[in-house]
Amino acid sequence: MIFPDLKKMTAYLESKVDMLETEITYLDTILRKCGFPEGIQSLKLAVAEVLKTKESGNS
Repeated sequence: MIFPDLKKMTAYLESKVDMLETEITYLDTILRKCGFPEGIQSLKLAVAEVLKTKESGNS
């Protein structure tokens, strides 16, 4: 029967999701402590700006 394997896979994936949520929350928290007021969102904006500046400097 395929259902036991499906249950195992579901449990595995749920575990991975929990782990990733924990990591993202931790990363967001330390970014806020390091001066990124919106956490991950602020980091993404800062990196996009750096890349934009870098690209315009290479032209």
